[in-house]
Amino acid sequence: MTYLLGLDAGNTVIKAVLFDLEGRQVAMHALDGRSSTPRPGFVERDLGELWENAALAIRRCVETAGVDPASIAAIGCAGHGNGLYLLDRSGEPLVGIQSLDSRAADLAADLKQRNGEALHALCRQEPWPSQTPVLLAWLKQSRPELYRRAGTVLLCKDFITYKLTGERVSDLSDMSGCGLTRLPECAYDADLMALYGLEDAIELLPRLIEPADIAGRVSEKTAELTGLTAGTPVVGGYFDVIASALGSGVVNSGDVSIIAGTWSINQVFSDSPVNDRKVFMASGFAADRFVNIESSATSAANLEWYVREFVERGGHHDDPFGYCNDRISEVSPSSDDPFFHPYLHGSRLGADFRAGFYGIAGWHTEGHLLRALFEGVLFEHRRHIEVLASSEVSIERAILSGGGARSPVWPQMFADCLGVPITVAAARETGALGAAIGAGLGAGLFSSYEDAVGTMTRARHTYQPVSAMKAHYDRRYRLYLRLAETMRSFWQDIKAVSD
Repeated sequence: MTYLLGLDAGNTVIKAVLFDLEGRQVAMHALDGRSSTPRPGFVERDLGELWENAALAIRRCVETAGVDPASIAAIGCAGHGNGLYLLDRSGEPLVGIQSLDSRAADLAADLKQRNGEALHALCRQEPWPSQTPVLLAWLKQSRPELYRRAGTVLLCKDFITYKLTGERVSDLSDMSGCGLTRLPECAYDADLMALYGLEDAIELLPRLIEPADIAGRVSEKTAELTGLTAGTPVVGGYFDVIASALGSGVVNSGDVSIIAGTWSINQVFSDSPVNDRKVFMASGFAADRFVNIESSATSAANLEWYVREFVERGGHHDDPFGYCNDRISEVSPSSDDPFFHPYLHGSRLGADFRAGFYGIAGWHTEGHLLRALFEGVLFEHRRHIEVLASSEVSIERAILSGGGARSPVWPQMFADCLGVPITVAAARETGALGAAIGAGLGAGLFSSYEDAVGTMTRARHTYQPVSAMKAHYDRRYRLYLRLAETMRSFWQDIKAVSD
Protein backbone atom coordinates (compact mmCIF):
# COMPACT_ATOMS: atom_id res chain seq x y z
CA MET A 1 0.00 0.00 0.00
CA THR A 2 0.94 3.65 -0.39
CA TYR A 3 0.77 6.13 2.48
CA LEU A 4 1.04 9.87 3.12
CA LEU A 5 2.54 11.42 6.24
CA GLY A 6 0.99 14.61 7.60
CA LEU A 7 2.67 16.69 10.31
CA ASP A 8 0.80 19.30 12.34
CA ALA A 9 2.89 21.72 14.42
CA GLY A 10 0.96 23.94 16.81
CA ASN A 11 2.23 26.38 19.40
CA THR A 12 2.97 23.45 21.72
CA VAL A 13 1.96 20.05 20.32
CA ILE A 14 3.59 18.41 17.28
CA LYS A 15 1.67 15.53 15.68
CA ALA A 16 2.77 13.00 13.10
CA VAL A 17 -0.15 11.20 11.45
CA LEU A 18 0.03 8.49 8.78
CA PHE A 19 -2.88 8.18 6.33
CA ASP A 20 -3.75 5.81 3.53
CA LEU A 21 -4.83 7.23 0.18
CA GLU A 22 -8.49 7.29 1.22
CA GLY A 23 -7.73 9.51 4.20
CA ARG A 24 -8.05 6.81 6.84
CA GLN A 25 -5.77 7.37 9.82
CA VAL A 26 -3.30 4.50 10.17
CA ALA A 27 -1.21 5.73 13.11
CA MET A 28 -0.55 8.91 15.07
CA HIS A 29 1.95 10.10 17.64
CA ALA A 30 1.94 13.49 19.38
CA LEU A 31 4.39 15.18 21.72
CA ASP A 32 3.90 18.29 23.81
CA GLY A 33 6.59 20.95 23.89
CA ARG A 34 7.39 23.76 26.28
CA SER A 35 7.06 27.49 25.87
CA SER A 36 9.10 29.99 27.85
CA THR A 37 8.19 33.51 28.96
CA PRO A 38 11.52 35.24 29.61
CA ARG A 39 9.68 38.55 30.09
CA PRO A 40 6.01 39.55 30.34
CA GLY A 41 4.46 39.34 26.89
CA PHE A 42 7.31 37.23 25.49
CA VAL A 43 6.41 33.67 24.37
CA GLU A 44 9.30 31.69 22.91
CA ARG A 45 10.26 28.09 22.23
CA ASP A 46 13.49 26.14 22.00
CA LEU A 47 13.86 25.21 18.32
CA GLY A 48 16.14 22.32 19.22
CA GLU A 49 13.34 20.80 21.31
CA LEU A 50 10.81 21.44 18.52
CA TRP A 51 12.88 19.43 16.06
CA GLU A 52 13.66 16.67 18.59
CA ASN A 53 9.93 16.28 19.26
CA ALA A 54 9.10 16.31 15.55
CA ALA A 55 11.71 13.67 14.75
CA LEU A 56 10.61 11.44 17.63
CA ALA A 57 6.92 11.82 16.74
CA ILE A 58 7.68 10.76 13.16
CA ARG A 59 9.73 7.75 14.25
CA ARG A 60 7.11 6.53 16.73
CA CYS A 61 4.25 7.07 14.28
CA VAL A 62 5.97 4.99 11.60
CA GLU A 63 6.92 2.30 14.13
CA THR A 64 3.36 2.15 15.46
CA ALA A 65 2.00 1.79 11.93
CA GLY A 66 4.38 -1.08 11.24
CA VAL A 67 4.72 -0.08 7.59
CA ASP A 68 7.75 0.02 5.34
CA PRO A 69 8.91 3.69 5.36
CA ALA A 70 9.57 3.36 1.64
CA SER A 71 5.79 3.05 1.14
CA ILE A 72 5.35 6.67 2.28
CA ALA A 73 4.94 8.53 -1.00
CA ALA A 74 5.37 12.06 0.38
CA ILE A 75 5.30 14.21 3.49
CA GLY A 76 3.48 17.48 4.19
CA CYS A 77 3.59 19.75 7.20
CA ALA A 78 1.11 22.30 8.55
CA GLY A 79 2.02 24.77 11.26
CA HIS A 80 0.67 27.69 13.23
CA GLY A 81 0.84 30.95 11.34
CA ASN A 82 2.82 34.07 12.24
CA GLY A 83 5.33 34.27 15.04
CA LEU A 84 8.98 34.30 13.94
CA TYR A 85 11.34 31.36 13.44
CA LEU A 86 14.70 32.87 12.54
CA LEU A 87 17.87 31.16 11.30
CA ASP A 88 21.30 32.75 11.27
CA ARG A 89 23.41 32.91 8.11
CA SER A 90 24.89 29.48 8.71
CA GLY A 91 21.44 27.91 9.12
CA GLU A 92 21.52 27.58 12.90
CA PRO A 93 18.43 28.51 14.97
CA LEU A 94 18.54 32.11 16.17
CA VAL A 95 15.16 32.63 17.84
CA GLY A 96 11.72 31.00 17.96
CA ILE A 97 8.88 33.40 18.79
CA GLN A 98 5.37 31.98 18.94
CA SER A 99 2.13 33.50 17.68
CA LEU A 100 0.99 34.07 21.29
CA ASP A 101 3.70 36.73 21.78
CA SER A 102 2.68 40.34 22.45
CA ARG A 103 6.04 42.11 22.89
CA ALA A 104 5.49 44.16 19.73
CA ALA A 105 2.03 45.50 20.67
CA ASP A 106 3.14 49.14 20.80
CA LEU A 107 5.02 48.87 17.52
CA ALA A 108 2.03 47.18 15.86
CA ALA A 109 -0.25 50.00 17.01
CA ASP A 110 2.21 52.59 15.70
CA LEU A 111 2.57 50.86 12.32
CA LYS A 112 -1.18 50.52 12.04
CA GLN A 113 -1.70 54.20 12.72
CA ARG A 114 0.99 55.30 10.25
CA ASN A 115 0.74 52.71 7.48
CA GLY A 116 -2.27 50.50 8.21
CA GLU A 117 -4.27 51.60 5.18
CA ALA A 118 -1.31 51.32 2.80
CA LEU A 119 -0.34 47.92 4.18
CA HIS A 120 -3.88 46.59 3.84
CA ALA A 121 -4.01 47.76 0.23
CA LEU A 122 -0.98 45.59 -0.55
CA CYS A 123 -1.36 42.49 1.66
CA ARG A 124 -5.05 42.61 2.83
CA GLN A 125 -3.91 42.73 6.45
CA GLU A 126 -3.11 45.38 9.04
CA PRO A 127 -0.28 45.11 11.59
CA TRP A 128 -0.89 43.17 14.80
CA PRO A 129 1.47 42.15 17.63
CA SER A 130 2.33 38.53 16.69
CA GLN A 131 2.50 39.19 12.95
CA THR A 132 5.82 37.99 11.53
CA PRO A 133 7.00 41.27 9.92
CA VAL A 134 6.03 43.24 13.05
CA LEU A 135 8.13 40.90 15.21
CA LEU A 136 11.03 41.19 12.75
CA ALA A 137 10.74 45.00 12.84
CA TRP A 138 10.71 44.82 16.65
CA LEU A 139 13.97 42.83 16.58
CA LYS A 140 15.50 45.40 14.25
CA GLN A 141 14.61 48.19 16.67
CA SER A 142 15.06 46.50 20.05
CA ARG A 143 17.63 43.71 19.42
CA PRO A 144 19.80 45.08 16.59
CA GLU A 145 22.70 42.77 17.45
CA LEU A 146 20.39 39.76 16.93
CA TYR A 147 18.89 41.24 13.78
CA ARG A 148 22.35 41.66 12.24
CA ARG A 149 22.95 37.91 12.61
CA ALA A 150 19.69 36.97 10.83
CA GLY A 151 19.95 34.77 7.75
CA THR A 152 16.45 33.46 6.92
CA VAL A 153 12.92 34.23 8.12
CA LEU A 154 10.87 31.05 8.50
CA LEU A 155 7.56 30.10 10.07
CA CYS A 156 6.88 27.14 12.34
CA LYS A 157 6.32 24.40 9.75
CA ASP A 158 9.09 25.82 7.53
CA PHE A 159 11.63 25.11 10.26
CA ILE A 160 10.56 21.45 10.33
CA THR A 161 10.73 21.28 6.52
CA TYR A 162 14.22 22.78 6.73
CA LYS A 163 15.33 20.12 9.21
CA LEU A 164 13.81 17.37 7.06
CA THR A 165 15.37 18.54 3.79
CA GLY A 166 18.00 21.23 4.38
CA GLU A 167 15.97 23.60 2.17
CA ARG A 168 15.10 27.13 3.31
CA VAL A 169 11.62 27.32 1.81
CA SER A 170 8.19 28.69 2.67
CA ASP A 171 4.83 28.49 0.94
CA LEU A 172 2.27 30.95 -0.37
CA SER A 173 -0.33 30.29 2.35
CA ASP A 174 1.93 30.99 5.33
CA MET A 175 3.74 33.96 3.81
CA SER A 176 0.51 35.61 2.64
CA GLY A 177 -1.15 34.74 5.96
CA CYS A 178 1.50 36.69 7.84
CA GLY A 179 1.34 39.74 5.59
CA LEU A 180 4.66 39.23 3.79
CA THR A 181 3.33 38.96 0.22
CA ARG A 182 1.45 41.27 -2.09
CA LEU A 183 -2.07 40.05 -2.87
CA PRO A 184 -3.59 38.77 -5.07
CA GLU A 185 -0.24 37.94 -6.71
CA CYS A 186 1.15 36.14 -3.61
CA ALA A 187 4.57 37.61 -4.37
CA TYR A 188 7.26 39.30 -2.31
CA ASP A 189 7.24 43.08 -2.72
CA ALA A 190 9.85 45.72 -1.87
CA ASP A 191 7.23 48.45 -1.29
CA LEU A 192 5.42 46.19 1.19
CA MET A 193 8.63 45.53 3.14
CA ALA A 194 9.39 49.26 3.22
CA LEU A 195 6.05 49.98 4.90
CA TYR A 196 7.14 47.70 7.78
CA GLY A 197 10.50 49.48 7.94
CA LEU A 198 12.18 46.33 6.61
CA GLU A 199 13.68 47.54 3.32
CA ASP A 200 16.86 45.61 4.07
CA ALA A 201 15.08 42.37 5.02
CA ILE A 202 13.76 41.17 1.67
CA GLU A 203 16.96 39.16 1.27
CA LEU A 204 16.03 37.28 4.46
CA LEU A 205 12.83 35.86 2.95
CA PRO A 206 12.98 32.18 1.92
CA ARG A 207 12.33 30.67 -1.49
CA LEU A 208 8.57 30.86 -2.10
CA ILE A 209 6.59 27.93 -3.55
CA GLU A 210 3.02 26.64 -3.64
CA PRO A 211 2.06 24.41 -0.69
CA ALA A 212 1.78 21.26 -2.82
CA ASP A 213 5.08 21.86 -4.66
CA ILE A 214 8.02 19.68 -3.62
CA ALA A 215 10.30 21.70 -1.34
CA GLY A 216 13.01 19.05 -1.07
CA ARG A 217 13.66 15.47 -0.06
CA VAL A 218 14.42 13.77 3.23
CA SER A 219 18.17 13.89 3.83
CA GLU A 220 20.32 10.89 4.80
CA LYS A 221 20.96 12.36 8.25
CA THR A 222 17.25 12.96 8.85
CA ALA A 223 16.37 9.48 7.60
CA GLU A 224 18.63 7.94 10.25
CA LEU A 225 17.06 10.08 12.96
CA THR A 226 13.40 9.62 12.02
CA GLY A 227 13.24 6.18 10.42
CA LEU A 228 12.06 7.68 7.13
CA THR A 229 13.51 6.71 3.77
CA ALA A 230 16.09 9.11 2.39
CA GLY A 231 14.82 10.84 -0.74
CA THR A 232 11.14 10.87 0.28
CA PRO A 233 9.64 14.07 -1.17
CA VAL A 234 8.51 16.82 1.23
CA VAL A 235 6.06 19.46 -0.02
CA GLY A 236 5.94 23.11 0.99
CA GLY A 237 3.06 22.66 3.45
CA TYR A 238 0.32 24.95 4.77
CA PHE A 239 -0.74 27.63 7.19
CA ASP A 240 -2.51 25.30 9.65
CA VAL A 241 -5.97 26.87 9.45
CA ILE A 242 -6.01 26.25 5.70
CA ALA A 243 -4.78 22.69 6.18
CA SER A 244 -7.56 22.12 8.71
CA ALA A 245 -10.14 23.45 6.27
CA LEU A 246 -8.93 21.12 3.50
CA GLY A 247 -8.78 18.19 5.92
CA SER A 248 -12.38 18.82 6.97
CA GLY A 249 -13.61 18.74 3.36
CA VAL A 250 -13.66 22.44 2.44
CA VAL A 251 -12.28 23.16 -1.03
CA ASN A 252 -14.71 25.16 -3.21
CA SER A 253 -15.35 28.86 -3.44
CA GLY A 254 -18.19 29.71 -1.04
CA ASP A 255 -17.35 26.87 1.37
CA VAL A 256 -17.11 27.97 5.01
CA SER A 257 -14.72 26.31 7.45
CA ILE A 258 -15.56 26.86 11.12
CA ILE A 259 -12.88 25.58 13.49
CA ALA A 260 -13.98 25.54 17.13
CA GLY A 261 -10.57 24.93 18.62
CA THR A 262 -8.51 26.95 21.04
CA TRP A 263 -9.08 29.85 18.63
CA SER A 264 -12.31 30.78 16.88
CA ILE A 265 -11.36 30.29 13.22
CA ASN A 266 -13.90 31.24 10.58
CA GLN A 267 -12.88 31.21 6.93
CA VAL A 268 -14.49 31.36 3.52
CA PHE A 269 -12.81 30.06 0.36
CA SER A 270 -12.98 32.33 -2.69
CA ASP A 271 -11.51 32.89 -6.15
CA SER A 272 -9.97 36.22 -5.11
CA PRO A 273 -9.06 37.83 -1.77
CA VAL A 274 -11.60 40.21 -0.27
CA ASN A 275 -10.58 43.84 0.00
CA ASP A 276 -12.34 44.84 3.21
CA ARG A 277 -10.52 46.31 6.23
CA LYS A 278 -13.07 44.72 8.57
CA VAL A 279 -11.82 41.25 7.61
CA PHE A 280 -8.81 40.13 9.67
CA MET A 281 -6.75 38.62 6.87
CA ALA A 282 -6.69 36.86 3.52
CA SER A 283 -4.33 34.09 2.44
CA GLY A 284 -3.69 32.50 -0.94
CA PHE A 285 -2.55 28.93 -1.49
CA ALA A 286 -2.78 28.31 -5.26
CA ALA A 287 -3.86 30.02 -8.46
CA ASP A 288 -7.30 31.59 -7.89
CA ARG A 289 -7.59 29.91 -4.48
CA PHE A 290 -7.86 32.20 -1.47
CA VAL A 291 -9.08 31.95 2.09
CA ASN A 292 -10.60 34.95 3.90
CA ILE A 293 -10.17 34.61 7.64
CA GLU A 294 -11.83 36.04 10.74
CA SER A 295 -10.43 34.72 14.01
CA SER A 296 -9.80 35.42 17.68
CA ALA A 297 -8.87 33.50 20.86
CA THR A 298 -12.52 33.24 21.92
CA SER A 299 -13.51 29.64 21.21
CA ALA A 300 -12.94 26.35 23.04
CA ALA A 301 -10.08 27.89 25.07
CA ASN A 302 -12.90 29.05 27.36
CA LEU A 303 -14.18 25.50 27.88
CA GLU A 304 -10.62 24.26 28.42
CA TRP A 305 -10.23 26.88 31.17
CA TYR A 306 -13.54 25.86 32.80
CA VAL A 307 -12.62 22.18 32.73
CA ARG A 308 -9.14 22.82 34.12
CA GLU A 309 -10.24 25.13 36.93
CA PHE A 310 -13.56 23.59 38.01
CA VAL A 311 -14.13 20.10 36.61
CA GLU A 312 -10.71 18.47 36.75
CA ARG A 313 -9.84 19.96 40.13
CA GLY A 314 -8.93 16.98 42.29
CA GLY A 315 -8.97 14.70 39.24
CA HIS A 316 -12.47 13.46 39.99
CA HIS A 317 -13.77 13.19 36.42
CA ASP A 318 -12.45 10.63 33.95
CA ASP A 319 -14.27 12.35 31.06
CA PRO A 320 -14.42 16.06 31.95
CA PHE A 321 -15.67 17.23 28.56
CA GLY A 322 -18.31 14.50 28.52
CA TYR A 323 -19.33 15.71 31.99
CA CYS A 324 -19.86 19.23 30.60
CA ASN A 325 -21.96 17.98 27.70
CA ASP A 326 -24.08 15.90 30.09
CA ARG A 327 -24.77 18.94 32.30
CA ILE A 328 -25.87 21.01 29.30
CA SER A 329 -28.15 18.22 28.11
CA GLU A 330 -30.00 18.38 31.44
CA VAL A 331 -31.28 21.94 30.84
CA SER A 332 -33.58 23.39 28.22
CA PRO A 333 -32.76 26.74 26.58
CA SER A 334 -34.76 29.63 28.02
CA SER A 335 -35.01 33.36 27.42
CA ASP A 336 -33.73 34.09 30.94
CA ASP A 337 -30.60 31.94 30.66
CA PRO A 338 -27.34 33.56 31.83
CA PHE A 339 -24.90 35.11 29.34
CA PHE A 340 -21.17 34.57 29.01
CA HIS A 341 -18.53 36.65 27.24
CA PRO A 342 -15.70 34.36 26.05
CA TYR A 343 -12.98 36.98 26.44
CA LEU A 344 -10.52 35.18 28.71
CA HIS A 345 -7.77 36.20 26.28
CA GLY A 346 -9.26 39.50 25.14
CA SER A 347 -11.08 40.14 21.88
CA ARG A 348 -10.40 41.44 18.39
CA LEU A 349 -12.71 44.28 19.43
CA GLY A 350 -10.42 45.23 22.32
CA ALA A 351 -7.44 43.73 24.10
CA ASP A 352 -8.92 44.92 27.41
CA PHE A 353 -12.15 42.89 27.03
CA ARG A 354 -12.74 40.44 29.90
CA ALA A 355 -14.74 37.25 30.26
CA GLY A 356 -17.70 37.04 32.60
CA PHE A 357 -21.02 35.40 33.43
CA TYR A 358 -24.04 37.72 33.63
CA GLY A 359 -27.67 37.39 34.67
CA ILE A 360 -27.28 34.41 37.01
CA ALA A 361 -30.31 33.69 39.21
CA GLY A 362 -30.83 31.35 42.14
CA TRP A 363 -32.56 28.70 40.04
CA HIS A 364 -29.68 28.39 37.57
CA THR A 365 -27.46 25.32 37.73
CA GLU A 366 -24.02 24.38 36.45
CA GLY A 367 -25.73 23.20 33.28
CA HIS A 368 -27.06 26.72 32.69
CA LEU A 369 -23.60 28.21 33.18
CA LEU A 370 -22.05 25.74 30.75
CA ARG A 371 -24.79 26.36 28.21
CA ALA A 372 -24.06 30.10 28.52
CA LEU A 373 -20.37 29.40 27.90
CA PHE A 374 -21.13 27.29 24.81
CA GLU A 375 -23.50 29.98 23.58
CA GLY A 376 -21.00 32.81 24.13
CA VAL A 377 -18.39 30.96 22.08
CA LEU A 378 -21.02 30.34 19.41
CA PHE A 379 -21.95 34.04 19.32
CA GLU A 380 -18.33 35.07 18.71
CA HIS A 381 -18.14 32.62 15.80
CA ARG A 382 -21.37 34.15 14.48
CA ARG A 383 -19.96 37.68 14.81
CA HIS A 384 -16.89 36.68 12.79
CA ILE A 385 -19.00 34.97 10.14
CA GLU A 386 -21.22 38.06 9.82
CA VAL A 387 -18.11 40.15 9.12
CA LEU A 388 -17.18 37.72 6.33
CA ALA A 389 -20.74 37.67 4.99
CA SER A 390 -20.76 41.48 4.78
CA SER A 391 -17.66 41.46 2.54
CA GLU A 392 -17.33 40.37 -1.08
CA VAL A 393 -17.62 36.59 -0.62
CA SER A 394 -20.52 34.19 -1.05
CA ILE A 395 -21.33 31.61 1.63
CA GLU A 396 -22.75 28.32 0.35
CA ARG A 397 -22.20 25.66 3.04
CA ALA A 398 -20.43 25.25 6.40
CA ILE A 399 -18.23 22.50 7.82
CA LEU A 400 -17.36 22.40 11.52
CA SER A 401 -14.13 20.90 12.84
CA GLY A 402 -11.88 21.23 15.87
CA GLY A 403 -12.44 19.99 19.40
CA GLY A 404 -15.84 21.67 19.61
CA ALA A 405 -17.11 19.52 16.73
CA ARG A 406 -16.75 16.41 18.93
CA SER A 407 -19.42 17.67 21.31
CA PRO A 408 -22.89 16.11 20.88
CA VAL A 409 -24.37 19.52 21.76
CA TRP A 410 -22.34 22.28 20.09
CA PRO A 411 -22.84 21.39 16.38
CA GLN A 412 -26.65 21.54 16.73
CA MET A 413 -26.32 24.91 18.50
CA PHE A 414 -24.23 26.17 15.54
CA ALA A 415 -26.85 24.99 13.04
CA ASP A 416 -29.73 26.57 14.99
CA CYS A 417 -27.98 29.88 15.62
CA LEU A 418 -26.55 30.34 12.12
CA GLY A 419 -29.66 28.97 10.43
CA VAL A 420 -27.71 26.72 8.04
CA PRO A 421 -26.92 22.98 7.98
CA ILE A 422 -23.64 22.24 9.77
CA THR A 423 -21.59 19.29 8.56
CA VAL A 424 -19.08 17.77 10.97
CA ALA A 425 -15.93 16.31 9.49
CA ALA A 426 -15.16 12.66 10.18
CA ALA A 427 -11.42 13.21 10.64
CA ARG A 428 -10.19 14.26 14.07
CA GLU A 429 -6.73 15.37 12.89
CA THR A 430 -7.87 17.67 10.11
CA GLY A 431 -4.66 19.76 10.10
CA ALA A 432 -2.44 16.74 9.53
CA LEU A 433 -4.89 15.37 6.95
CA GLY A 434 -4.81 18.67 5.04
CA ALA A 435 -1.01 18.52 5.01
CA ALA A 436 -1.20 14.93 3.75
CA ILE A 437 -3.61 16.01 1.00
CA GLY A 438 -0.99 18.50 -0.19
CA ALA A 439 1.64 15.76 -0.06
CA GLY A 440 -0.55 13.56 -2.25
CA LEU A 441 -0.91 16.34 -4.79
CA GLY A 442 2.84 16.94 -4.78
CA ALA A 443 3.50 13.24 -5.34
CA GLY A 444 1.16 13.24 -8.34
CA LEU A 445 -1.35 10.88 -6.71
CA PHE A 446 -4.30 13.23 -7.31
CA SER A 447 -5.21 15.39 -10.27
CA SER A 448 -6.56 18.41 -8.38
CA TYR A 449 -7.52 19.76 -4.96
CA GLU A 450 -11.11 18.70 -5.66
CA ASP A 451 -9.95 15.17 -6.45
CA ALA A 452 -7.72 14.94 -3.37
CA VAL A 453 -10.22 16.42 -0.91
CA GLY A 454 -13.09 14.41 -2.37
CA THR A 455 -11.09 11.19 -2.03
CA MET A 456 -9.49 11.72 1.39
CA THR A 457 -12.24 13.43 3.41
CA ARG A 458 -15.75 12.49 4.45
CA ALA A 459 -18.52 13.81 6.67
CA ARG A 460 -19.47 12.24 9.99
CA HIS A 461 -22.89 13.91 10.34
CA THR A 462 -24.89 16.90 9.14
CA TYR A 463 -27.00 18.84 11.66
CA GLN A 464 -30.11 20.52 10.27
CA PRO A 465 -31.23 23.82 11.84
CA VAL A 466 -34.38 23.88 13.94
CA SER A 467 -36.27 26.94 12.69
CA ALA A 468 -37.93 27.69 16.04
CA MET A 469 -34.53 28.07 17.70
CA LYS A 470 -33.28 30.67 15.22
CA ALA A 471 -35.49 33.42 16.70
CA HIS A 472 -34.37 32.45 20.22
CA TYR A 473 -30.69 32.82 19.31
CA ASP A 474 -31.30 36.01 17.32
CA ARG A 475 -32.81 37.71 20.38
CA ARG A 476 -30.06 36.54 22.69
CA TYR A 477 -27.33 37.44 20.20
CA ARG A 478 -28.57 41.05 20.06
CA LEU A 479 -28.56 41.21 23.88
CA TYR A 480 -25.09 39.64 23.95
CA LEU A 481 -23.71 42.37 21.66
CA ARG A 482 -25.44 45.13 23.67
CA LEU A 483 -23.98 43.74 26.87
CA ALA A 484 -20.46 43.84 25.40
CA GLU A 485 -20.89 47.50 24.45
CA THR A 486 -22.25 48.29 27.91
CA MET A 487 -19.25 46.60 29.54
CA ARG A 488 -16.64 48.24 27.30
CA SER A 489 -16.07 51.30 29.50
CA PHE A 490 -15.94 49.11 32.62
CA TRP A 491 -13.25 46.91 31.05
CA GLN A 492 -11.29 50.03 30.10
CA ASP A 493 -11.49 51.20 33.72
CA ILE A 494 -10.17 47.84 34.93
CA LYS A 495 -7.20 48.16 32.56
CA ALA A 496 -6.53 51.71 33.70
CA VAL A 497 -6.48 50.62 37.36
CA SER A 498 -4.23 47.65 36.51
CA ASP A 499 -1.82 49.90 34.62
